Amino acid sequence: MDRIQNTALENKIFSNRLLVSIFFIVTLTIVLLAKIFNLQILQHELYKDEALGNQMSVLPIIPTRGKIFDRNGKVLASNELSYMLTITPEKVKNVSDTINNLEKLGIINSDDISQYKKNRKRYKRFNNIPLKINLSESEVANFVVNKQFSGVEVEHYYRRRYPNNSSSSHVIGYVSRMSKQDKALYDEQNYLGTSFVGKSGIERQYETLLHGTSGRKQIERNVTGRVVDTKTIEAAKSGKDIYLSIDIDLQILAESLLHGRRGSIVAVDINNGEVLTLVSSPNYDPNLFANGISQLEYQSLQESLDIPLLNRAIQGMYPPGSTIKPMVALAGLENGIITNESKTFCPGYFKLPNVKRKFNDWKRSGHGWVDVEEAISQSCDVFFYSLSDKTGIDILHDNLKYFNFGKKTGIDIPGELGGVLPSREWKKINKNEPWYRGETLISGIGQGFITTTPLQLAVATAALASRGKIIQPKILKNIRKENSDIEISQPSSHRQININDIHNWEDVLEGMKRTIYSPTGTARRLNRGLKYTLAGKTGTAQVFGLDAEEEYIADQLDERLRDHALFTGYAPIENPQIAIAVIVENAGSGSSKAAPLARLVLDKYFEKLQSN
Repeated sequence: MDRIQNTALENKIFSNRLLVSIFFIVTLTIVLLAKIFNLQILQHELYKDEALGNQMSVLPIIPTRGKIFDRNGKVLASNELSYMLTITPEKVKNVSDTINNLEKLGIINSDDISQYKKNRKRYKRFNNIPLKINLSESEVANFVVNKQFSGVEVEHYYRRRYPNNSSSSHVIGYVSRMSKQDKALYDEQNYLGTSFVGKSGIERQYETLLHGTSGRKQIERNVTGRVVDTKTIEAAKSGKDIYLSIDIDLQILAESLLHGRRGSIVAVDINNGEVLTLVSSPNYDPNLFANGISQLEYQSLQESLDIPLLNRAIQGMYPPGSTIKPMVALAGLENGIITNESKTFCPGYFKLPNVKRKFNDWKRSGHGWVDVEEAISQSCDVFFYSLSDKTGIDILHDNLKYFNFGKKTGIDIPGELGGVLPSREWKKINKNEPWYRGETLISGIGQGFITTTPLQLAVATAALASRGKIIQPKILKNIRKENSDIEISQPSSHRQININDIHNWEDVLEGMKRTIYSPTGTARRLNRGLKYTLAGKTGTAQVFGLDAEEEYIADQLDERLRDHALFTGYAPIENPQIAIAVIVENAGSGSSKAAPLARLVLDKYFEKLQSN
């Protein structure tokens, strides 16, 4: 049976559907046209920039670090072309997978990955972040052969190189990876992209001078993230080359003299404060840090009993021992407590009234009657026990303070310590105890609470030689400008100790001269074959105290408990040019272990002076 057709109803339904369809088509067309209008017209510039941003990036150009030279133009720190592996997270689909694959191929290791994770917070996603530095040729070849990593590139850079290896490491310092703490110290824009900064020594002290000014470059990448074009927007300005006052020949000699020993040798120019030699032994190779030191290597340096990372020249805290006696003698003379004719009898020990304890002289048989010059040259402890007792700790402290003891010298190298110059107030604050009379006695021979650095001793010795000029030691000598001209560094500052009577100073200096030239002087062996005049003072500093009846026998003690050997001196006597301080830890006698080292360094100094 045929179905009854309703043509009118069907036409109406069809027309309604057609209208709805047309409405949706028109609406969608309007929306699409509006979106196109917004993208192409209203937001054209914005999306144009974003599109270009996916293709173009502006990155920093890291400046070449300035070189470091010694006073004679010999290279102490330079730059060497090397290669690093970098990753740009924005161009990598899965960073973790990429890093894991690189590790499987042996191109990077766990240390590299750990360092990357520390560094990535300092960089933006479009930056090239270092994955591995100082790639070997085989590692570069391995990466090139296995090139299948979008956003990972091999880039060249200039690696810091120290041609003298461990020599002068405590002076020059080293560069190493930039940390979060470092980032806060320097200009963010100028250091954007910088991976290595100075961590110690001159490298840190003059970091901004050596770093230079960063430039900018625009790089274009294709859809795979590969760089296809680079354009320099602003060229980088290289860091400035600097010249140090250090003489590398003297440094190497002094280091060889201390080889296998712990200690320090410091020599300064008496007239201008330039540091000629600043040696700390043992040292370390700063190239380890520049190459990216491993955790195992760094741990070995940190845990070594010899503490190679300690700059003993400015951080080693030693009792000055008898090297302080000339300053103590001057305090007695300047304050009228003794004269150059005053004599003290030395039976080999000193006793305070109504005190049972003996304060022994180093010479148990005694020195007999000695005046101030003989007391200095023979290093008579009893004379200085007596003088210190008469002087008292207050006057002693105030007069030693003039020589900068207990304060930093102000040298232009980070990490300097000021030592300890004890007083009643110091002991009350630090020990919460009163000052005892016996402590004044041992302070007068450079023992007890008093500590100094080798640099402080060299500066104090220079002050004696110059009759009261306290120099501020300085290592930076000159700076090379961009046009290759040399800019003279600012001269070292100094202050003058007020002198009551110049004859008092001459008496003390005569005692130091007799130390070398008198038949009874403690360093009389140094005058054999001398081609210049020399004055000095030997010293032996106890690491621990002995009871009055105990006898010091070095062979029966652990090596690290033996006395330190010291020597301070200046030359030539008639026109002082150089002051030197030597400390050899646990070596024993200053006259036999420290003084000969000073003689060899001074010999080299004057030999070079004559050849120039």
